Amino acid sequence: MTKTSTPAVLYICASHSQDLPGVERGRAMQEGRDFAAKTGLRIVAEIVDQHGEPVPQRRAGWLTVREMAERGEVEVVIMRWPNALSPVSKFRHPELDHLGRHGAQLCFSWAPPLSAMTGDEDVR
Repeated sequence: MTKTSTPAVLYICASHSQDLPGVERGRAMQEGRDFAAKTGLRIVAEIVDQHGEPVPQRRAGWLTVREMAERGEVEVVIMRWPNALSPVSKFRHPELDHLGRHGAQLCFSWAPPLSAMTGDEDVR
């Protein structure tokens, strides 16, 4: 990527499984990095919060993301899916508005397989 690529922050909010520590987090991070590479985004920071708190503003990592957007350090926030921001939609909307007011947008790195969206098992 070039220095002129769009600055982005990769935000991960994942649980810590005792059976498979770090697997969910690692998968989300790799998907985010792949998404950034594919779309011409330059990741300037990777921020991780532990899953469980539904109110984004009660998470230290998310507050850092907000501050980066406010300072104009990032134009894109990459996260795996909407529930990483909050499993409760009414808590998501104010955060999306806040990012937008500061010129940042939210992108999701996880794309379900086409077969999951169409119900087909064999999509070519």
